[in-house]
Amino acid sequence: MIADVVKLIFDGISIGSVLMLAALGLSIVFGLMGVINLAHGELIMLGAYTTYVVQESGAQLGDQWSNIYIFVALPVAFLVTALVGWGLEWGVVRHLYGRPLETLLATWGVSLILRQFVRSVSWVLLINIFCFCLFYFGGQKLVQPRLASQRLRYIARLVILALSISITSTLGTLLGQSEQRSLLDPWFGSRNLDVTAPKWLQGGLSAKDLPQNLSSVKEWLTSLGLENFQLPSGRLFIIALTGLCIVLMYWFLNRSNWGLRIRAVTENRDMSACLGIPTRRVDALTFALGSGLAGIAGCAITLIGSVGPNMGGNYIVDAFMVVVVGGVGNIVGSIVAAIAIGISNYIISVGLLIPVFEFSSSISDFFDFFATPSMAKVIVFALIIIFLQIRPAGIFPKKGRAVEV
Repeated sequence: MIADVVKLIFDGISIGSVLMLAALGLSIVFGLMGVINLAHGELIMLGAYTTYVVQESGAQLGDQWSNIYIFVALPVAFLVTALVGWGLEWGVVRHLYGRPLETLLATWGVSLILRQFVRSVSWVLLINIFCFCLFYFGGQKLVQPRLASQRLRYIARLVILALSISITSTLGTLLGQSEQRSLLDPWFGSRNLDVTAPKWLQGGLSAKDLPQNLSSVKEWLTSLGLENFQLPSGRLFIIALTGLCIVLMYWFLNRSNWGLRIRAVTENRDMSACLGIPTRRVDALTFALGSGLAGIAGCAITLIGSVGPNMGGNYIVDAFMVVVVGGVGNIVGSIVAAIAIGISNYIISVGLLIPVFEFSSSISDFFDFFATPSMAKVIVFALIIIFLQIRPAGIFPKKGRAVEV
């Protein structure tokens, strides 16, 4: 009985940790900036693919690399997705602040572009993108300052765009006729890819594995019937990584200068600008930080599943539910919501509620029908809707001036 309870709590916390890690970046972007970023799941996907690339780049080093690549992949995934997030904020989101519907549609379009980009990316595609950006933005930098009329600038922009597309299309056609298949073949394709976890994360931790100096703890666990209960190392690593990210984010937002600026802009943007805080830089930093955390989530998720172009869609809805239920912009609320949703999802999906309602065959059959991971989400989603009817602002709603934002 005790072993079942411990397993229930651990599995619920491990699922909640995955949800929390996926929702932590969204909690910053959506909670602090009010931006509905539907491309957040695809940023998680980019973090996972970055982990795969890091693993494969040092595969020739053998076991030595396979045991430490995760420590290289985590910062690299953070930097890659942070740069992508910064580019997304600079090119799209910055022009849509205060227009949530347009932001939602724009980021949804970006998510579709990123999925197709991962399926089709090759050296030819990268060369084409680089050349287009070089000609288009370089041409604007050279021509636009020399034109005084706004109408001439608009016409020049259209001409530069047409020339950039023509040159890039011609270059792409020439490269497409190359006999070098390595330039044309997609890097990843549409298939799912597996990331091999380090050997020290492939096993598990049980009472039998404790050292001799912890013999008293081992005896206590044995007395509770937990001597054979094993905690997967990968899940423990994700829980520890989630805790570390939460601590670092709390320190950054409450102790660092830029964190205080982010909170100030969140409370009152106009007053912050009057006090000399660069609100544009704060917006870009906040979006890049949330995107970088999505990359760390993608790196962690590779330890429990495969990497594919559509993997981000499996987490975006759950991440939004965690943020909304916990209270928009409240990290503590997101932690509580993630653990609660994780435990609820696990209890329903494995059918633990069926014995409780044995007195009623109809209720028991109802929970038996939903005792699958996919159907359990339906029940959890319905419970969240009921909860939000009672507490529309979540577990920990905003208070004070933050409510007016």
